[in-house]
Amino acid sequence: MKRLLAEREHARLGGGEKRITAQHKKGKMTARERVDLLLDEGSFEEYDMFVTHRTTDFGLGDEHYLSDGVITGHGTIAGRLVYVFSQDFTVFGGSLSETNAKKICKVMDQAMKVGAPLIGINDSGGARIQEGVRSLAGYASIFQRNIMASGVIPQISAIFGPCAGGAVYSPALTDFVVMAEKTSYMFVTGPKVVKTVTGETISEEDLGGASVHATKSGVTHFVGADEQEGILLIKKLLSYLPQNNLEEAPLSFCDDPPDRLVDELNTIIPEKPSIPYDVKDVIHAIADNGEFLEVQRQYARNIVTGFVTFNGISTGIVANQPNYLAGCLDNDASRKAARFVRFCDAFNIPIVTLVDVPGFLPGSAQEFNGIITNGAKLLFAYGEATVPKITVILRKAYGGAYCVMSSRHLRGDINYAWPSAEIAVMGPTGAIEVLYNRDLKASTSDEQRAAFVAEKETEYRDKFANPYEAARYGYIDDIIEPRNTRFRIIRALQTLATKKDSNPLKKHSTLPL
Repeated sequence: MKRLLAEREHARLGGGEKRITAQHKKGKMTARERVDLLLDEGSFEEYDMFVTHRTTDFGLGDEHYLSDGVITGHGTIAGRLVYVFSQDFTVFGGSLSETNAKKICKVMDQAMKVGAPLIGINDSGGARIQEGVRSLAGYASIFQRNIMASGVIPQISAIFGPCAGGAVYSPALTDFVVMAEKTSYMFVTGPKVVKTVTGETISEEDLGGASVHATKSGVTHFVGADEQEGILLIKKLLSYLPQNNLEEAPLSFCDDPPDRLVDELNTIIPEKPSIPYDVKDVIHAIADNGEFLEVQRQYARNIVTGFVTFNGISTGIVANQPNYLAGCLDNDASRKAARFVRFCDAFNIPIVTLVDVPGFLPGSAQEFNGIITNGAKLLFAYGEATVPKITVILRKAYGGAYCVMSSRHLRGDINYAWPSAEIAVMGPTGAIEVLYNRDLKASTSDEQRAAFVAEKETEYRDKFANPYEAARYGYIDDIIEPRNTRFRIIRALQTLATKKDSNPLKKHSTLPL
C-alpha cells in the first residue's frame, strides 16, 4: 500500500516541481490541473498512470516518468460521461511516444464503445524524435480513430500550448477546436522552418496563434481569453450536444415562455433594403433567455452559426449577416456553414436557418478560389441533412443563394417568411438592366433613363419584393408576423420531433470537397 501511494504521488508530479513551476510562469496550467477543472469534482478515473516509455536510444533509457507525458481516463461534466486525454508538457515537452499514443488510442476506443464524447487537451512539442517512426505510427493510429469516431461521438480539441507538425491533424479531424489567447499555437511548420525554406520572418503568434486561426484560417471555433475560459466554453458547448449519434439532441429545462412575443422584431428590418441590421439581434430575441453560443464568431462574419435552445430543445442556427458584406455568401462563409450543417445533421440537432442573402459575392477572387465548389458544399450539406429543418426568410433571398439557404426544394421541412421577404432571381436594379436593356439604351437623356428605371423598379418590387408570389406556389408555408417567430419555430420543432427522413443506400456521398 505504501508503494502504491508513493507511486501515485510520483506520477502526479509529472516532470517534477521545477517544470511545473515553469509551466505556471508561462500562464499555463498542468495537464492534471486542466482535467480537474474540466471534470466534475471527484469524477475522474485515470487509466495507465504507471505507463512509461520503452526507448533506450539517445539516453532515454536513463530517464523515465510515470504516465509518459499524457493523462488519460474518463469522468463526468454536469453528470454526463466523457473521455479525456491531456498532454503533459512537463514530461519531454508533451511529445508523443509509442506508449503515449497507445494511451490516447485506448481512451478513444473506449469512448467509441460506450458512446461518449471525447475531449483532447493538446500541449505538445510534437513527435518524440528519439522514437523515430514509432512516434509517427502513433500519430497515424490516433488519426485513424479520429476518422472512425467522426459523426459517431462528439470530438472536441483544446489547444492550450504548442501543437505543431503532424500533431495538428488530430484536432483538425475533430468537430470543434478551442484555443487560448497568447499561449496556443498551431502550425504545420514553425517559424524557423518557414524562415529557412521561404525566407519569411514571422513570429509564432502571427503564424499560428489563436487570433490567426479564429479570423483568417477558420481552424479554431472558439477562443478563450485564457485556459479557464476555454474550458468553460467546452462545458457550455457540450450542453448542446448529445452523447453520440444515436441519441436525440439534449432537452433542457426552460422557464422562457414558448409563446413569448418579441414586438421589436416587427420593426427590426429597415425600410430601405440597402440598410443593414445585425441578425444576431434577431437570434438573441427569439432564443431561450437570449442565450446564443456562437461558433467561429470571428471567421466569415457574413454568416452566423451557433447553438441555441428553443423551449429547451437544442438547435443549430445558421443566419446570413447583413451587417457584413451585406450577408453575401462567399468561399469562407459557404465552407463554414456547410461544416456546421453537417455536424448538426450527424448528431440529430435540428437546424433553423434565418435568411437575408442578396446572392453570392461576385469577383475574380471568389471565382478563382472556387466559389462554385464551395457554394456547392453548402448546397450539398442542406440537401443531404435529414434532421428537422426550419427556414425563416427575413428579407432578401435572391438567385441561387435562395436555393442554397435551406429552401423548400432542398427538403426544407417548414419554410416561413416575414412580410419584408424579397424572393426573386436577382435584385431590382440588376433585373431591370437585363429585362429592359434595349429600352435603357434608347433613352435620350439621363433624366429619362432615371425615370424609366424608377418606374420599372417599382413594378418589379411590387411583383417580387414580397413573399406572396412564393407562397402562391407553396414554396413558403406561411407568412408570419415577425414578433411571433419564436412561437412558430418552437411549434414547428415540436411538430417535427418525430420526423423520419433518409437518403439512398450508398457507401458514402461524394461531397464536392
